[in-house]
Amino acid sequence: MIAITLPDGSVKQYDKGVTVLDVAKSISEGLARNVISASFNKATVETSTTLNEDGSLILYTWNNDEGKKAFWHSSAHILAQALEQLYPGVKLTIGPAIDNGFYYDVDFGEQSFTEKDLKPVEDKMIEIARGKHEFSLRESSKADALAYYKEQGNEYKVELIEGLDDGTITFCDHDTFTDLCRGGHIPNTGIVKAVKLMSIAGAYWRGDENNKQLTRIYGITFPKQKELTEYLALVEEAKKRDHRKLGKELELFTFSQKVGQGLPLWLPKGAALRERLENFLKQAQKKAGYEMVITPHIGQKELYVTSGHYAKYGADSFQPIHTPNEGEEFMLKPMNCPHHCEIYNAKPWSYKDLPKRFAEFGTVYRYEQSGELHGLTRVRGFTQDDAHIFCTPDQLDEEFKKVIDLVLYVFGSLGFENFTTQVSLRDPEKPEKYIGSLENWDKAEQAIINAVKDKGLDYVMETGEAAFYGPKLDFMVKDALGRSWQLGTIQVDYNLPERFELEYKGSDNEMHRPVMIHRAPFGSMERFVAILLENTGGNFPLWLMPEQVSILSLSEKYEKYAEKVLNLLENDEIRALVDNRNETIGKKIREAEMNKIPYMLIVGEQEEKDGTVSVRKHGEGDLGTMSIESFSELISEAVKLELKEFKN
Repeated sequence: MIAITLPDGSVKQYDKGVTVLDVAKSISEGLARNVISASFNKATVETSTTLNEDGSLILYTWNNDEGKKAFWHSSAHILAQALEQLYPGVKLTIGPAIDNGFYYDVDFGEQSFTEKDLKPVEDKMIEIARGKHEFSLRESSKADALAYYKEQGNEYKVELIEGLDDGTITFCDHDTFTDLCRGGHIPNTGIVKAVKLMSIAGAYWRGDENNKQLTRIYGITFPKQKELTEYLALVEEAKKRDHRKLGKELELFTFSQKVGQGLPLWLPKGAALRERLENFLKQAQKKAGYEMVITPHIGQKELYVTSGHYAKYGADSFQPIHTPNEGEEFMLKPMNCPHHCEIYNAKPWSYKDLPKRFAEFGTVYRYEQSGELHGLTRVRGFTQDDAHIFCTPDQLDEEFKKVIDLVLYVFGSLGFENFTTQVSLRDPEKPEKYIGSLENWDKAEQAIINAVKDKGLDYVMETGEAAFYGPKLDFMVKDALGRSWQLGTIQVDYNLPERFELEYKGSDNEMHRPVMIHRAPFGSMERFVAILLENTGGNFPLWLMPEQVSILSLSEKYEKYAEKVLNLLENDEIRALVDNRNETIGKKIREAEMNKIPYMLIVGEQEEKDGTVSVRKHGEGDLGTMSIESFSELISEAVKLELKEFKN
């Protein structure tokens, strides 16, 4: 007999050789019908895998991320089989699951393959899926695996196998198709009911531009046609909400090849929006006891050698700037934290002075590969809403919880209410990735876990996601389209204080090391604005809108009254503009709607006579006629409702 531990902690006894599916059946027939993948002792297994030792078993369905991964990886095999049948002689390379679906990189040789060829491949995939062919994993010796692909003339698979150890090589078979594979499959092809091949792109073999360019085919599959239909509707909505498209339409930002890739230029409306975001956080930070600092855009290379950033990222970052002085090197600032450590080091501190909270909207520079750049979400120069708290170990718990409160306030004021938190821990099997002692890492990780438990946050723990100098709490936000984004982050760091020899005098008159908390509620201004744009579709909260009101005059006769309304609104700090163009009122309303201006005030003869305005709301239509004072109160109350005061 073997003992199988389930996720709820219960332990069940089974005969040796029991399959994963048999275990699922022993729990419930419903679970057995829905289980599509599993892991045993943290290793991915098939539902047909036999279990011959004690261990922990997790069963996955379509509703689990791991289940989807197995579903989409299996679908990549179906795509590969369809391509082999339709394009004899094609050379397959790799076909992994990704966040939304899968891809397969293919060498078509002399055969052409374009977007118009996707539909016949989809049809062939559905035909294969309906055969309900079982996926079966089998072991192979390295010699046999090499012989198989050398006979096929597939140099890509040969190269992959040459990098593997004998005894670790497996193939996956289904129907008449076989492929080199490490595992993680659904029981059979019949579970795949809906297929959509989304696009094709060029991709160099192993990401090396010196290698041959392959054709990458992206696809996605579902267990129900209805789910594919819903997904495609979301894709279309996402296109409408693409921050690059909206940023151009709303005149927020632009890019210039002459300035350089990945270096955004903020236009007047975008700059004003950023300024409001910064002022919003500055006000909350001031109440929370932060002090603003400013640091340069460059620093001596030695600064980043001390911090450890150069050793970790130097080779892949912007290269050092050489000055006329021999041996003098500077770097574009990749992080603000080393500069803040030196601000702390500028004078002696006592435990009575702590905590010290230094905040900065600091612009940093990182060399991202050109193929990875994407609008504002992946850039080479960006501004972090950075702050670093230097505190005693006894103050760490309270300070960490206060930062959580600040992040929650930011999210609430901007409509991000659907989120979870992720405790990002070090990978104990890869100690070379991190700096500092195990003792300090253990203390830092436990401090984060205690804080999220005390705050009652919904959290998961992810091994291997920590920063190189410390663990962190990442806030994973779901937007209006159900997509997950990592926004705010809080990190506990015992290591930089060691490397920079930071000290304070304790109550015992001895010198001690402070603990450092890194935090950025927005993350970066660029990425945050991009996600906010896509989440709201450009319909920002009223307090943040570049233009809150458009005043539309029925004709030039009422321009003076329109200007009077504008002045009264501006006196109440309401952002408004006058549209007195010689256009029809219908066209003015349509354009104001397209520009997502929250309120339109129509003024004509009757409004001028009565001292009123006719009010329309974006997306809703007429709200009726009211006095200017009443409208100002309406705006004021709406903003107050959105922007509750931060209470530390």
